[in-house]
Amino acid sequence: MTRLEAIRDAQALLNEPPVEQPKPLRLLAAAAFAATAAVMLAGTMVVGPGVSFDQGSTVSNP
Repeated sequence: MTRLEAIRDAQALLNEPPVEQPKPLRLLAAAAFAATAAVMLAGTMVVGPGVSFDQGSTVSNP
């Protein structure tokens, strides 16, 4: 390997790789996944372990 080839190889390693443009469908899927996870976690916090529902008295119309 010549000195010039070594310099070119080193410069190629220093260059940043091309940036891939974001795909709208992937962004939408990621947002939907995040929203679903947030709703599920909120449900877990409201009705989490140790929560019990007492059997309430029935209401009857007179």
